[in-house]
Amino acid sequence: MSLNKSELASAIAAKADLTKSDAEAALNALQEVLIESLGKGEAVKLTGLLSVERVERAARTGRNPRTGEEIQIPAGYGVKISAGSLLKKAVAK
Repeated sequence: MSLNKSELASAIAAKADLTKSDAEAALNALQEVLIESLGKGEAVKLTGLLSVERVERAARTGRNPRTGEEIQIPAGYGVKISAGSLLKKAVAK
């Protein structure tokens, strides 16, 4: 089972005694900050919860699964998400 954005906003609103629209606004703001920070190459760390950073990927050779033909995959960027200690403890239970 997973939470979608609306369900997450409702859960945050209930825990923080906020209106659902305030919780949605906070989620949207977090989303914007993550996008802007990662776009600039800055890491975002929520101590104990998680850290998110942009990582560079080198160019590499891949293979088309349908034809088996070799293709060149250009260098680019990806996102690395690491769980913090609180999140790791919650999952280990």
